Amino acid sequence: MALTRDFRHTVMARAERDPAFAKALLDEAATLFLNGEPELARSVLRDLVNATIGFEGLSHRTTKNSKSLHRMLAAGGNPTMDNLAAIFSTLRESLKVELKVVAKSA
Repeated sequence: MALTRDFRHTVMARAERDPAFAKALLDEAATLFLNGEPELARSVLRDLVNATIGFEGLSHRTTKNSKSLHRMLAAGGNPTMDNLAAIFSTLRESLKVELKVVAKSA
């Protein structure tokens, strides 16, 4: 019987080897937050952190405890806006991307 790879591992492996995919994940996480889907946005951010800088790297760069960061991005996490801003800023700098808000026309 063939073993299949967990979807999360597949996403993380792709983000590790494909910078454009990692940047798209960051964009998707921001879009999800802005569209009122914080649980899914936290999940995307968690996978992106694991695939790129890791929670220890994020902890070092944000000067926040790595266990606290894990809890913030967990399914039931409730990060403050300041903490979210720090996470997005750190990932943005790490991936060398600029985030812009573009309004959709109706």
